[in-house]
Amino acid sequence: MTQILAENRIVRVFESLKADGKKALMPFVVGGHPTNSPLGSLLRAVDTAGADIIEIGFPFSDPVADGPVIAEAMHNALLAGTTPESILNEVAECRAEIGAGLVAMISVSLVFKMGGPDAFSKRAKAAGIDGCIFPDISLEDAGEYIEACAKQGLTASLLVAPTTPIERAAKITAACSGFVYVLARAGITGTGSQAPDIQARVQELRQVTDLPLAVGFGISSAEHVRSVTESADAAIVGSALVAKINAALADGNDPVEAAKGFVLTLKQGVR
Repeated sequence: MTQILAENRIVRVFESLKADGKKALMPFVVGGHPTNSPLGSLLRAVDTAGADIIEIGFPFSDPVADGPVIAEAMHNALLAGTTPESILNEVAECRAEIGAGLVAMISVSLVFKMGGPDAFSKRAKAAGIDGCIFPDISLEDAGEYIEACAKQGLTASLLVAPTTPIERAAKITAACSGFVYVLARAGITGTGSQAPDIQARVQELRQVTDLPLAVGFGISSAEHVRSVTESADAAIVGSALVAKINAALADGNDPVEAAKGFVLTLKQGVR
């Protein structure tokens, strides 16, 4: 690991948690959603509630694996004029007040529109982003994105699906830094009534990588978080959190406070 990456906030978060025998909670929020609240307010609230790392989804008109809840939130954010640049500006304004690591989940199409991997990575670093997830790029095409992140001291994570053969998963995880994003199930994001059964898959992946394994898709409650973090290093919660924000908006309640309260509940499930 290069010295610049060793100093990365995400790397340090996972190292600190591991030393204490703890696991990470990784909430996912959509940049620009809710449209009537600054992103900084939401990030501060989720951070205060106990998030270890926060994923920020950059709205995209053609989301790859996002279910209806997140897709609608992204659509509304785009209608309200949210852009990658506006998200980075809001992150920069609040970064000093946020203790959690911040990860940009962004389509490579948006990266391209911002000038390509090098230009985007420099801009993300300047704003206070600590790492990137590229959900819609293959291992074979990811090289320049991973290299650009490394130059700026950003982690770069790719996705490993349940159907990915272990030989290919070994190559994907070798290209990652910071952590590996492990999909708990195939298909699209969304809530689930039962905790995903990922123990066997996590044990298999442990044989090919020493990186932390962060599991997402279908994690909706503190009970699910507890179940997932029995074996994985982190639980990612997206659709359920966005749904809580939507419910607060529909009821005329404060969506930021609703997000904070839900993350506080989720944190109770972290082992």
